[in-house]
Amino acid sequence: MSLSQRVTAMEEHEPWSREASPDSRHRKMSFNPVGTWTEQTGEEPTIGAFEVPQWKRLLQVSLAVIYCLFAAGVVFGYAAIKPVLLEEGIYRDRCTKEELDNNVIVCYEQELRLNLMFTIAAVSTNVVALPVGTILDRFGPRVCGIIGATSITIGALLFAFAKELPVDAYIPGYLFMALGGPFIFISSFQLSNTFPRYSGLILALLTGAFDTSSAIFLIYRLLYQATDKEFTLKKFFLIYLIVPAFIFTVQVLFMPSVSYKTVGELVTQAEEETVIHDSDDDIEDAATVQRLQDSRRAHRDSIVSEITSLLGTKDGAKQAKEEESKKNISGVWGALHGRTAAQQIRTPWFILITLFTVLQMTRINYFVATIRTQYTYLFHNYDKAVEINNFFDVALPVGGVLSVPFIGLLLDNTSTTFTLSMLVTVATAIGILGVIPETWAAYMNIALFVLYRPLYYTAVSDYSAKVFGFATFGKVYGLIICLSGIFNFSQSALDALTHKTFHNDPVPVNVILLGLALLVGIALVAFVWRRSHKILRDNIEEEAEGAREVLMPGVDGEEVRGKDYGAINGGGMGVRVGRGVES
Repeated sequence: MSLSQRVTAMEEHEPWSREASPDSRHRKMSFNPVGTWTEQTGEEPTIGAFEVPQWKRLLQVSLAVIYCLFAAGVVFGYAAIKPVLLEEGIYRDRCTKEELDNNVIVCYEQELRLNLMFTIAAVSTNVVALPVGTILDRFGPRVCGIIGATSITIGALLFAFAKELPVDAYIPGYLFMALGGPFIFISSFQLSNTFPRYSGLILALLTGAFDTSSAIFLIYRLLYQATDKEFTLKKFFLIYLIVPAFIFTVQVLFMPSVSYKTVGELVTQAEEETVIHDSDDDIEDAATVQRLQDSRRAHRDSIVSEITSLLGTKDGAKQAKEEESKKNISGVWGALHGRTAAQQIRTPWFILITLFTVLQMTRINYFVATIRTQYTYLFHNYDKAVEINNFFDVALPVGGVLSVPFIGLLLDNTSTTFTLSMLVTVATAIGILGVIPETWAAYMNIALFVLYRPLYYTAVSDYSAKVFGFATFGKVYGLIICLSGIFNFSQSALDALTHKTFHNDPVPVNVILLGLALLVGIALVAFVWRRSHKILRDNIEEEAEGAREVLMPGVDGEEVRGKDYGAINGGGMGVRVGRGVES
């Protein structure tokens, strides 16, 4: 099937009827959450994947996976590095004399300060998505990568020399390492367009690398313990400077300075390659005009051939029907497409998913920051808590990698209502298991948690794309994540509540969070279920109203009478087939 046939087939089946903006398949999906779909001043151009040698594109994807593995989400390995920070006496000077005399493993102010360090880092990774999108659209992925490498360098240096500096450098150091992650990770997404047929696999590899990067601090902690504490924080972070240096070198030498074109942009490029130009009328020599047009035709055919080869030979109609089937299965596709972001954020669709995301993100980060403290209290056994913490440190990256392929299958083959119901059910199970002082409950809790975390993040973005549409995706999804990140500062209040009010007992806080999340989750699922049924009814009505007229066999100008169709005059008139519709 030629490219033009593929495009035509896609157009015939593309469901733009639900208030979608016109010609949206030609538009570039922007990473800028504060921008629009219109071309912006100073925005970097894009490049077609066929213009870059295959070996170089393979190398770019491989290098991106490698540096995301070492830098994209390293700060989320906080639970693994926290024991090292305690062993190194970080913030031990904040303990009271009584706590020092009692030789407590971690004192109240020390715990709060360390957890604040992680909270600020976690919040920043969400909030920084706003400027990252803008910078990526305006200056390209290479600039983003270099900014990320620079930020990680600053963070590593601050952490390495924190003990020698007159100010607290741990919090800003961890913050800069956190800021570098999104610049590196988000700017790598466009590499999925290097091989459009395998874009899903490339995104899965990048996401898996992000999840696995939390194991970097686990590996360091194991080395720290194996060397009897000789491998200090300073030594590790000075060696870790190799990572940002590698990223910087790769960005300069191998990575693209501009983003790769999306499939829609490639199709547009092919369509814009015309053979006949208006300027041909100004040329009097017909032979010259013919030579020019032949040259243009050869150039266009070459580009079409390259793009067709890049996109593969899959039947366009079949591909479009598969995509249409996925959208129909979701039950919510197009719910708010065509509306402005300002209109969308005033609806229950936005309010409920934002409340749910705020609560779940707070629960996730609170658990990551306090897992050892929580289980120390529940079991009244520090060694047991360490054992569970060690299991969590390994399970977190492994669970993220294992869950990636299954998440795609779940989101593509089940309704959004089912997915949200599963999120609420699993989140509730995690909350219940988290307050049971039994070993089996602790391990089941962690197993569910490490599988739930990537599913939750992916499901929220999937919900946003299906409900709000890609035209406002950056703004709406960015706002959801930004608000959720800001509310994560409540974690410090939760820490204070646990230590002061409940005397280190984590159960009351966990039960409060569980109850709130369950209430909001039920409200969200109920609302989406009800509205998805309305959308289904609306779609059926639209199909009935737009049913095509079909000429009944035997109608040759004669009057057809029938009990089911009523009387219809001939003369070429057809019978409209549809529920409750008569011609």
